[in-house]
Amino acid sequence: QVQLVESGGGLVQAGGSLRLSCAASGRTFSSATMGWFRQAPGKEREFVATINFNSFTTYYHDSVKGRFTISRDNAKNTVYLQMNSLKPEDTAVYYCAAVLYSKRYYYTAWNEYDYWGQGTQVTVSS
Repeated sequence: QVQLVESGGGLVQAGGSLRLSCAASGRTFSSATMGWFRQAPGKEREFVATINFNSFTTYYHDSVKGRFTISRDNAKNTVYLQMNSLKPEDTAVYYCAAVLYSKRYYYTAWNEYDYWGQGTQVTVSS
C-alpha cells in the first residue's frame, strides 16, 4: 500500500512560480515511476510529467516543456514539480500518482497509475 500526499499549491500571478511536493509512504517508492497529472473544471484529467525510479528518464506534456521540472528524492520519499512561468491555463487541481511495478521508462495514461494523492489546487491569476 502506498499513500501519496501533495502540498505546495496556491494562488499565484501569471509568470510566477510554485513548487509542488508529493510525500509518499511505503518502502516501494524508490522503485516506483511517479507522475503528475492535473484536472481543470469541466475537463478530463491531463498528464503533466513523469519520472522513472532513478530519475534517468523524465517526460513532459508539450504544454509544460521548458516551464515545469519534475524531480525526486528517494531518500525523502518525495517527488517534486517545479512550475515556472505559470499561465492562467495551468489552473487546475494537481495530482501525484505512482506506478509501483514499472515495466517501461515512463507512463502518460492516468489509468496506468496504481495510486493517487488527494490533489492540490493551483490557481494562476491573469
